[in-house]
Amino acid sequence: MIFWLFAVVMLFTITAVAYIYLTNDRYLKLDDYLTARNRFSTFPASMTIFASIMGSWILFTPAEAGTWGGIAAFGGYALAQAIAVMVFAFFGPRMRELAPKGTTLFEFVFYRYGRGMYALVLLIGVFYMAIFLAAELTGIATAVNLAAGIPLWVTALIIGCGTLIYTAYGGIRGSIFTDVIQALVVLPTVLIAFFATAHYTGGFEDMIVRIKSINPDLLSLKNIGGLRFAASLTIAIVAANMFNQGFWSRVYACRNNTVVRRSFLLAGILIIPVMMMTGSFGLLAVAEGTLQSPSAALFEVVMNKTASWVIYVVVLLAIALVMSSVDTLINALAAVFTVDIARFKPGLKASVLQTCARVITAIICGIVIFVASKGYSVLYLFLIADLVCTAAVFPTFYGMFSKKYSGTAGVISILGGIAAGVPFFPDPSMQRGDLLTSFLLAAAASIVLSLVLEKIYKCELNFETLKEKVQDIHS
Repeated sequence: MIFWLFAVVMLFTITAVAYIYLTNDRYLKLDDYLTARNRFSTFPASMTIFASIMGSWILFTPAEAGTWGGIAAFGGYALAQAIAVMVFAFFGPRMRELAPKGTTLFEFVFYRYGRGMYALVLLIGVFYMAIFLAAELTGIATAVNLAAGIPLWVTALIIGCGTLIYTAYGGIRGSIFTDVIQALVVLPTVLIAFFATAHYTGGFEDMIVRIKSINPDLLSLKNIGGLRFAASLTIAIVAANMFNQGFWSRVYACRNNTVVRRSFLLAGILIIPVMMMTGSFGLLAVAEGTLQSPSAALFEVVMNKTASWVIYVVVLLAIALVMSSVDTLINALAAVFTVDIARFKPGLKASVLQTCARVITAIICGIVIFVASKGYSVLYLFLIADLVCTAAVFPTFYGMFSKKYSGTAGVISILGGIAAGVPFFPDPSMQRGDLLTSFLLAAAASIVLSLVLEKIYKCELNFETLKEKVQDIHS
């Protein structure tokens, strides 16, 4: 298994490095390294968006939701994740219109709202992306450990280093190139794993009969627990993904606004059937009686009820999933910090900034590999990040459309939203509190405060002036 792991990672890495080397003469600017601005058509753009969101989490969380919330839970989860991508079809073109030469979301916030709002939104965005990144590498390390007993640090090191090589070398174009390949691996391997597992467990009709005898609520779209879970995720996932710089980089990488709209809509559509299939593994685990750890439902049913070749297919799927999301997040964080360096040190040459970006990429990789090797659970931190993003999403993006909304109003609205949601936020044991109530209050409070404070802390922004300001990275 360790040879299989190493071979797959090296195949992706060597292919990416070869592509970057052969196309270096077409990508000479620092801007190409960070955004690959206006380079990609609908097919590669939609594939990289799809691959970037489809991390190793789809092998854990949808199936886990299926074990207790059934179709309503993982179906709602799939819809929530699709919506979280599709909203960029609306906000992406608006960002390109307001800041056509921009690089990051946080750069836009700096010039639109000022330092206070920028610092708060930057903290929120970096925290969310760092948690997402740590969770991805931890998830794949845990999965491979479960399937083959390989130590966490070995998997984290192999995948982390492989991803680091092509991401540091080629920046976003290395990430996008491998994303396209990984998306084309993910789609068939999900289908193969799904139908092969169904075959080895007796087929779908047999599964439905057994589920009805065990817990018929799992097959109902009226499952209250599943619907509440889906509603909570819709709010949290849409809000959190708006702060994922990986998607904003891809907004700029699209050739034009038409490609932005098509690509994000297509990627969102592709997400739904993939998550429905991975979520169904939770039902299979319940039907087969293999369920011991809900979070590992997919791996338990595959390992206990299928042939060994199916396990290898699932590991290939997991590696493609994690590398596609990890390289996106690493590149996104590197872009955020590089733009900040360029803003505060405007005299630095592009070559120096690119070196800085590569060093930052290596540092981020090193930290994440260390965290993943420890196997820490970051679920609760993820939920905290979701709450904070839920409170921050309206104040951050309302300023894309309102000229009178100020940074002061934004900061107060975000903090007020967080304060409103905290009293109902679950404790670490998840025994007290209510996620849906917490998220709803955080969102509602921040919206109401924003609309009220807009009348009190007035500003008069000129969007045309904003266009001129947002252009930090020079070739």
